[in-house]
Amino acid sequence: MCGIWALFGSDECLSVQCLSAMKIAHRGPDAFRFENVNGFTNCCFGFHRLAVVDQLYGMQPIRVKKFPYLWLCYNGEIYNFKQLQKQFGFDYQTLVDGEVILHLYNRGGIEQTASMLDGVFAFILLDTANRKVFLARDTYGVRPLFKMLTDDGFLGVCSEAKGLINLKHSTSLSSQVEPFLPGHYEVLDLKPSGKVSSVELVKFHSCKDEPLHVAYDTVEALPSGFDLETVKSNIRILFENAVRKRLMSHRRIGCLLSGGLDSSLVAAVLLKQMKEININYPLQTFAIGMENSPDLLAARKVAAHIGSEHHEVMFSTEEGIQAIEEVIFSLETYDITTIRASIGMYLVSKYIRKKTDSVVIFSGEGSDELTQGYIYFHKAPSPEEAAEESERLLKELYLFDVLRADRTTAAHGLELRVPFLDHRFTSYYLSLPAELRIPKNGIEKYLLRLSFEDSSLLPKEILWRPKEAFSDGIASVKKSWFSILQDYIDQQVDDLLLEKAAEKYPFNPPKTKESYYYRQIFEKHYSGRSSWLPHYWMPRWVKATDPSARTLKHYKSATQE
Repeated sequence: MCGIWALFGSDECLSVQCLSAMKIAHRGPDAFRFENVNGFTNCCFGFHRLAVVDQLYGMQPIRVKKFPYLWLCYNGEIYNFKQLQKQFGFDYQTLVDGEVILHLYNRGGIEQTASMLDGVFAFILLDTANRKVFLARDTYGVRPLFKMLTDDGFLGVCSEAKGLINLKHSTSLSSQVEPFLPGHYEVLDLKPSGKVSSVELVKFHSCKDEPLHVAYDTVEALPSGFDLETVKSNIRILFENAVRKRLMSHRRIGCLLSGGLDSSLVAAVLLKQMKEININYPLQTFAIGMENSPDLLAARKVAAHIGSEHHEVMFSTEEGIQAIEEVIFSLETYDITTIRASIGMYLVSKYIRKKTDSVVIFSGEGSDELTQGYIYFHKAPSPEEAAEESERLLKELYLFDVLRADRTTAAHGLELRVPFLDHRFTSYYLSLPAELRIPKNGIEKYLLRLSFEDSSLLPKEILWRPKEAFSDGIASVKKSWFSILQDYIDQQVDDLLLEKAAEKYPFNPPKTKESYYYRQIFEKHYSGRSSWLPHYWMPRWVKATDPSARTLKHYKSATQE
């Protein structure tokens, strides 16, 4: 996990512009480099490093003697770099996984490069010999990337929008800072002036398509067919493989553990595989909540079962409320449910950074979208519509859960790993008949639970624990976290302000005091950038006015049974 930043065609002094690069310093607390591009005095790269792989030669932009005309700045992990080296006979000069991008590009161009990478990535690749700039981002946008391109060809690229919004440019031409779309690459021509012009934006991978790199995977071809035993076995094999490949790290590995199905499965499989490859330190697991919250109690049970070194992080109402502004600044969004869920994750990440030496953090993001884990999937009109909704949610992850997971951990210099969003695992799961993937017997994620039922990885009551919204599970049963937030905010926002909200904020107008309060803070830091959020996250097929699962009729917490 790093922070990348680059400018092409800046009319302003680069020493002034590079102050913007410091806005993402939290993403790479180990080292910083600022480097001009030879022959292009108005082009430069900025890089904040979190050293996870190859601590000696991992600084960026990466340049190797074999390709002196290539410059690479990337944020991510490429899990198949060794398999690709073996397959194509690449001669690596460093131990950095990202070096494979240079060799793939030299061998087959940008399309093949982006398609062959098994991992999470956002990168800027400069080819000065052919005067091209390439941008690319992984299928689900697990690693963030923003760009700004003015009408006269000044390009800024950064891991977070905050590193671009204050850039200076000489013209009064409008510059839109926008997220770079996941699963895409862009080709830009680099002019002698250092300015650029966009040539094409190409979608190189859809979540349903089996990725090209499967041909070089460590797991052989799986048995075909949709009989239940075959499907369950394939799900286990691919999920365990997704966790195994993510063990690539020179820094200590930890795991977030809410006690729900997703994080518990990740933690259990992770600990098992750490033992198998003889990692000689205990796995630290981390749960956060208010006193006696459902998540803390469930996580304690899981940690005892799997034998992790468990940390419980308690927070008070005051601490949660005090963190709201910092969280919104980190997130760069005003989405209601994202902010609610981010507060706990932000505070637990702060604890991990200050109190432990775990840096690479596993988490369960992506499972709800992939395996139809949200409560409202019970109301889907048909399996086909549920399958379509699952794909829509996966495509929008970069606006919601993946954004939350990245920014809350990166704010504290941690690197997140999300095995549920493994390309091969997700494409297989989405290839299964729609009927197999829907909730059954009133239980969401039924197929995933069933696949692990015969293993002793988790206690049965955890494997079949009903869904808790993360922002609710951290609070007590008597009063959910969103109710606590709403009670506080009710005193902060005047009724009259809410009545005039649509006049003040015509795009995505706030409908509640809570959303008004978040929007005010967002506009304070990112004025006029409301289009970063195309719409609020809300459940479908139900008349919901609030995104919390606890407001849905189907919702039933374990204590009410």
